[in-house]
Amino acid sequence: MARQERHGATRRQPKGPKGVAFDRWLDRVVTVAVLTAMAIGLAAVAAHWLL
Repeated sequence: MARQERHGATRRQPKGPKGVAFDRWLDRVVTVAVLTAMAIGLAAVAAHWLL
């Protein structure tokens, strides 16, 4: 059986300095968004239980 090296339809491009900086920025934005959503969700659950 032939071995296939690529899986998926998109080709990966080598990342330059701008690509790495954008990934770090995007990771931070996503982290802040997830933590905010979790805090709001926990506050809603706590308010539901206490009120």
